[in-house]
Amino acid sequence: MSLKELEHIGAVLRGHFLLTSGRHSDIYFEKFRLLEQPRMLEEWVDAMLANTPWRSVEVVVGPTLGGVLVACEAARQLGVRALYAEREGDKRAFRRGSALEPGTHVLIVDDVLTTGTSIREVLELLQDYQVSVVGVGVLIDRSETPPDFGAPLASALRLPAKTYDPAECPLCQQGLPLTKRGSR
Repeated sequence: MSLKELEHIGAVLRGHFLLTSGRHSDIYFEKFRLLEQPRMLEEWVDAMLANTPWRSVEVVVGPTLGGVLVACEAARQLGVRALYAEREGDKRAFRRGSALEPGTHVLIVDDVLTTGTSIREVLELLQDYQVSVVGVGVLIDRSETPPDFGAPLASALRLPAKTYDPAECPLCQQGLPLTKRGSR
């Protein structure tokens, strides 16, 4: 899995972007260029799973929106069930009657990791179910320093990308127009 592949499908954008985290960056990963291509998504999820130290997964959980497709594909490849952590106010929740039994071995997956907010929200949700989180997998890890989620982290591609606090953003200081593409 490579940056070149992502650039080829138009998933790598350069400019001045407002990220979902509220931080700014000169690079943006338009995950939907990857998620809209099932064969390529299958390969990227396979690479993510190949980099993982766990195998005792019983359920894969992904946050909405992009994490849903990653969770579905990961669960398909692992032969297990997929659940989706949807937004409910300022938290995540399982809706439509989904639930987990205590002790279930859970793999959390998402599309792009920058600060880890979505994954932390899923971890918070899972605390109520008393499950065992055996790992976290992401397609693209763009974090400058990977967060500690209390479980092993794996990715198909690790590509640290600089982000800036808006008050200290050199792109803002240069007067470059800010583009918002995220979903939050």
